[in-house]
Amino acid sequence: MKKTFGSLLRWRELSVIVVAVVLAIYFQISNSNFLFSDASLQNLSQFIAPVAIIACGEVMLMIGGEIDLSAGMIYALAPFVMYFLAEAGCPYPVAIILAVASAGLVGAANGIITIVLGIPSFVTTLGTLFLLNGLTLTLSNGTPVGVDANPTLAFIMGRGGYAEFIWAVAIVVVMQAMLKNTRWGLHTIATGTNPTGSSEAGIRIKRIKIGNFVLSGALAGLTGVLESFRISSIDPTAGGTHIMFLAAAAAVIGGTPMAGGSGTIAGALLGAIVLGILNDGFTLIGINAFTFDLILGGAILLAMLFNIHINRYRRRVAIT
Repeated sequence: MKKTFGSLLRWRELSVIVVAVVLAIYFQISNSNFLFSDASLQNLSQFIAPVAIIACGEVMLMIGGEIDLSAGMIYALAPFVMYFLAEAGCPYPVAIILAVASAGLVGAANGIITIVLGIPSFVTTLGTLFLLNGLTLTLSNGTPVGVDANPTLAFIMGRGGYAEFIWAVAIVVVMQAMLKNTRWGLHTIATGTNPTGSSEAGIRIKRIKIGNFVLSGALAGLTGVLESFRISSIDPTAGGTHIMFLAAAAAVIGGTPMAGGSGTIAGALLGAIVLGILNDGFTLIGINAFTFDLILGGAILLAMLFNIHINRYRRRVAIT
């Protein structure tokens, strides 16, 4: 029995799954349309998807002891890059690729400033946050624009009811496999766990961290592009700190500590699902939207406390 309990505790995502199931049951009892209405499920999936995709990049950074506060502004800028390229005659598929690449370049700049120049990522990306916000508003004149693409492409890129959620699940599956089964993922974990030892072992810490900044930026840009196709519009005020903090919250709730050294991509998706269930559940049962932030703050604190105690337990089990 004790051995089984210990094995369950080693499964990081288990507690988040339990919380998600309990919340889903509660809101389903409170409102029968919560899970058995296609409109409700689509709305839930459309909340979860962008949070989960951005959270994937945040998890990779957080494992290495870094964070990207500018992800929400990259999210807002990338669709405008796509729009201006398309307006200049660039085919939409190429414009999408170049927009995501430009988002990755912003991530690279964040990484180089942080890692090479030795500026804390919190400070670097905070500066980038304001810089990109001003740039986006300047380029757009603060005015939303429409997305006029091929209907089939638009459907695939997010306009289909569950298209963006399918993108999110596919990205989570690929990145979870990368984190657990590739040298890049294992080196990312080693970098966060013991930077000095990793460097002495020959791991290129700077390259790993800069690469994860690039990955975070590219995923944020892709999310912005997907969202622009979903709503058929590009809003310069979309994203911002709200989507970034939701993504960071999903990562923490899903089992990634801010201190680095461990984390789980699948847990970030589950964390986004918990946030989506809370958000939609409160809306359906008529609870004030301000309560969501109240519960979110409490959930983050509880998740951090839980992660700390679970990590201590795992270390004791490993020793014995």
